[in-house]
Amino acid sequence: MADWIYILNPNKDTLDGEPSGKETMHRLAEEEPELELWLSRRNRMQRGDRLWFFFTHPESAVAAVAEVDQEPWNDPNEPDIPYLVGATLLPEATKALYRDPVGREELGLGQVRSVQTVKPEVLAVLLARAGL
Repeated sequence: MADWIYILNPNKDTLDGEPSGKETMHRLAEEEPELELWLSRRNRMQRGDRLWFFFTHPESAVAAVAEVDQEPWNDPNEPDIPYLVGATLLPEATKALYRDPVGREELGLGQVRSVQTVKPEVLAVLLARAGL
């Protein structure tokens, strides 16, 4: 199992037609936890990996988590989207992170890319905050 930071910018990215803020993710975790997310690169994601959602605004922090259901794939019907990955939000863990997010300083994030692996020294903090 691998852990990934997935960057969302609520000012640019949308989920379910709404800005991709932590409030939207919190609602989706309860109502529609299955997601198909866009990836610019295939990465090495596998079923069972975790995606930790880092929101860039208004507070730079991880405030949601999902489990990968499907390895990344290319959809020939969507030529503008390089890859998609299927994931399901973990409702209880997302609620816990929503209440007590893990900030950028705690994550030790330098340059923010769309997807990056979680640093081993940060994983314990994420798991504890999420109650996993």
